[in-house]
Amino acid sequence: MKRKTVKIGIISRQGYKNRTLAIARGEYRPAPNEPKIWFESLQSVSQVLSNENQELLKIILEQNPESIKELEQASGRKSSNLSRTLKMMAGYGIVELEKCSRSVRPIVKATDFKIEFGLTTPFS
Repeated sequence: MKRKTVKIGIISRQGYKNRTLAIARGEYRPAPNEPKIWFESLQSVSQVLSNENQELLKIILEQNPESIKELEQASGRKSSNLSRTLKMMAGYGIVELEKCSRSVRPIVKATDFKIEFGLTTPFS
């Protein structure tokens, strides 16, 4: 798979709301180099990209499982935990859950991450 770097931004919930509203009103246009994924804190980033979840992403990349059931066997994680984790990562655009005829195939969409934040950023 081709490597894809995704920029992650840290912004308060209120800051994210203000940013979103400014975009909707046409008052702010995001630059192409701005983060595509936003988190409220470094702690929330570390929960989503924990060592365990990074290992899961590596397994998906290396073994290319055709279903969550196959990934469950490869990772040793229970399907309920696995489904929850994958749905959460899909919500952030880190993985894609491709629906096949009778199963769901996990696909890694981001392989590398850059975190960007500051104390005096707009909307903070």
